[in-house]
Amino acid sequence: MLTHLSIRDFTLIEQLDIELDSGMTVISGETGAGKSIMLDALGLALGDRSDSDMVRHGSERAEICASFDLSQLPQARAWLETQQLDQGDDCILRRVVGRNGRSRAYINGQPSPLGNLRALGERLIEIHGQHEHQKLLKKEHHRLLLDGFGGLEPLAAEVAQQFKSWQQLQQQLEQLRNRSDEQNAREQLLRYQVQELDQLAPEPDELLALEQEQQQLAQADNLLLNGEAVRQQLSESDEGNCASLLNHSLQQLAELNLSNDSLDSVNEMINNALIQVEEASRELGHYLDRVEQDPQRLQQVEERLGLFFQIARKHRVEADQLPTLHQQLADELNSLSLGDEALEQLEARCRQEQDSYQKLASKLSKQRLKTAKQLRDQVNEQLKQLGMPNSRFSPELTPIEPKAQGIDEIEFLISTNPGQPAKALSRVASGGELSRISLAIQVVTAQTSDTPVLAFDEVDVGIGGAIAEVVGRLLRELGQRCQVLCVTHQPQVASQGHHHLQVSKQTSRGSNKTRIRQLDSDARIQEIARMLGGIDITQRSIDHAEEMLALH
Repeated sequence: MLTHLSIRDFTLIEQLDIELDSGMTVISGETGAGKSIMLDALGLALGDRSDSDMVRHGSERAEICASFDLSQLPQARAWLETQQLDQGDDCILRRVVGRNGRSRAYINGQPSPLGNLRALGERLIEIHGQHEHQKLLKKEHHRLLLDGFGGLEPLAAEVAQQFKSWQQLQQQLEQLRNRSDEQNAREQLLRYQVQELDQLAPEPDELLALEQEQQQLAQADNLLLNGEAVRQQLSESDEGNCASLLNHSLQQLAELNLSNDSLDSVNEMINNALIQVEEASRELGHYLDRVEQDPQRLQQVEERLGLFFQIARKHRVEADQLPTLHQQLADELNSLSLGDEALEQLEARCRQEQDSYQKLASKLSKQRLKTAKQLRDQVNEQLKQLGMPNSRFSPELTPIEPKAQGIDEIEFLISTNPGQPAKALSRVASGGELSRISLAIQVVTAQTSDTPVLAFDEVDVGIGGAIAEVVGRLLRELGQRCQVLCVTHQPQVASQGHHHLQVSKQTSRGSNKTRIRQLDSDARIQEIARMLGGIDITQRSIDHAEEMLALH
């Protein structure tokens, strides 16, 4: 529950620190005193939008801190744990708004995104505004109320997500079915280009191998002629060759019949040279044996090289990039040529997603129908207590085309007189009736809410007398199971609160300030008497106030 609220320099409030208890707390005050400011500040701490007008004139910033006891709120504790913000049973939400309208949010002292503040706030407080009845004129609000009352939000969110998945696949299917002429033209071009490259069938590194082979075949005559000449010079010529000269040199050294280190070294080097020359002659011979004069093969190689360079020029790429280009174009053609098989697969997936959506939406529709009956019965019971015994409230579900919200359109209808058909609220209910209908719905939906704090901001506008007494009793009953904050101008409502806060406006040095104080028993009698009799408080109004308070 909300245990403490601290407000600094917020609109007309300079400084406020107030402790709050369980049960029903009423907030009252004269018209224009700023009774709703406290709830406005609380809303800001829960993530409402901020602006510079919220900062009190002459101040640099406004600051609101709201402290909560989470000992009985496992869901809020679990959320904080997932965000690594848990600090036991205590939780502090803090919001600071600067003069420029920019704000900062904190959870348990840690800077937090505004979305996190709202997400946690939804688990802590539910605020019913004084203009709530205006929302009843909008059908989209009816669906939210019904789903909230029945606890259907998770299922509704699942339906919305399934609808999104189905529609995304549907869009892909339509795009595949309605390919443009440009795409078809691109596919035809790719098909021709890939067929041409298929015929060429370029292999990686093939171009380099062809160029080397072409060079060797083209120079075969010169290779054989010059190679044979070198081989003759090395070891084959009768007129003198390297090998014979080296052998002759070795013989002459041997004839000297001298032995010293220098000559031995020279002899060894000549021997090594002779071995190298003979080895070179043999290797050259083996190479020349492999060289063939093959004009036909040379023509084939040169023709294939010509095709490589011709197709490369078409595509404006280097000839050695043709294998890569071939694969790229084939992949693109394959992606554009999914054909009937891919189309059938996508259609099957769409049908599966649609079937899943229909099952979920039908389940949601059945749950909504069951929930609508429960809401109808409970609201009608509340309307009897609120002085509308002949009125018949009826949530109507109308089948619609599949949407993210489901397959139902939900509208709240009302019949205020016996025998009259139920019609839309905007066509039947008067302003006072609409306020009572709104209050009945709010009270009923609040009873099923698991939110620990319920705040009502002047929801009893347009209601008085015995009906206001009923409203107070209903809110007090809610206060038995959760914490209730209620801004009211009705003494019948205020007298039934467990606690009472009074809001007053004071003028000091030409500026207005709002003051909020906790009332004791005597002060509460005076406030109820003021609410009963206006400015002049008489003994009669005091006696009446004491009597009203004594009843509760």
